Amino acid sequence: MSQHTPNELTTIFARDRELVTRLKQEDAHYARLAKDYHEVNREVHRIEAEAEAASEERLETLKKLRLALLDEITGIVNTARAAA
Repeated sequence: MSQHTPNELTTIFARDRELVTRLKQEDAHYARLAKDYHEVNREVHRIEAEAEAASEERLETLKKLRLALLDEITGIVNTARAAA
């Protein structure tokens, strides 16, 4: 498997790298969301790369969870950006 996994938070929020790093260190809720997102995103990538087997239903469930996590993370980043 390649070292690059699509949809990583560092890529999505590339222009906010310092802010995201600070949030990860200072906001326990954000840090947990980021960890959960990372785990779900990696699992989706493994399934899509056919390195791990899963049903279509499982893949769709994981994609929906990833999107929900990203929505919440984006809200936190946007709020922090506006406050900066």
